[in-house]
Amino acid sequence: MSLTPRIHVDINCDMAESFGPYSLGQDELIMPHITSANIACGFHAGDPSFMQKTVALAKTHGVRVGAHPGYPDLAGFGRRYMAMTPNEVYDAVVYQIGALLGVARTQRTEVTHVKVHGALYNAAAVDARLAAAIARAVRDVDSALWLVGMGGSKLIDEGLAAGLAVAREVFADRAYQADGALVPRGNPGAVYTDVNLVVRQALDMVTRGFVTAVTGERIAVTADTICVHGDSPHALQFVSAMRKALGEAGVAFSPLGGR
Repeated sequence: MSLTPRIHVDINCDMAESFGPYSLGQDELIMPHITSANIACGFHAGDPSFMQKTVALAKTHGVRVGAHPGYPDLAGFGRRYMAMTPNEVYDAVVYQIGALLGVARTQRTEVTHVKVHGALYNAAAVDARLAAAIARAVRDVDSALWLVGMGGSKLIDEGLAAGLAVAREVFADRAYQADGALVPRGNPGAVYTDVNLVVRQALDMVTRGFVTAVTGERIAVTADTICVHGDSPHALQFVSAMRKALGEAGVAFSPLGGR
């Protein structure tokens, strides 16, 4: 008798986005519910002390850590497009991964993946030159690092072309357009506030392989990793309810970089 293979998924969250006297997110409360943490590296948010603190917290909970590089845009939280050349993006990503590698080494913790942040993530999804620069930066620092990106994006294409392991990411707390892109944050309804909607979307994406666009179309997706944004005021409620529902549906949780 053959058994149906069990579905595995990673749950990731963007973390360490506090800096100096500014506090953002609920990292200590969210960490037990996730399997991979994306650590801000000081460009769009974060600072060395919060990086150290968050890596230590992840290690305590057995959560994998990855670099979360972004545009150098503290004032805009990395959510504003910047006219950087591919070479400048390459340099910025190398720099930020290197910063986390140094922090992780002091705590004898492995860095497993890279997920770029915000406007840089969105730009690289459609711009092959930027995507190639990011993939090359990851490969040149450590070719064993996984690269995270939206399925069907240029970032995934260029990651594969560079010989990297890739993780196709879906979002539980964001609305989708008919072309598979996220609804821009400035649009009404782009960021969910209803936990029931988040749970239903997570179950659809992970167990059924589709997401419903705001216009009603069902879009096929591959969910290697599912994100809940740590800066959302509802993040703890979302991630705890989502993990409970997925577990009850028979889904197993596996971090990026291996089970």
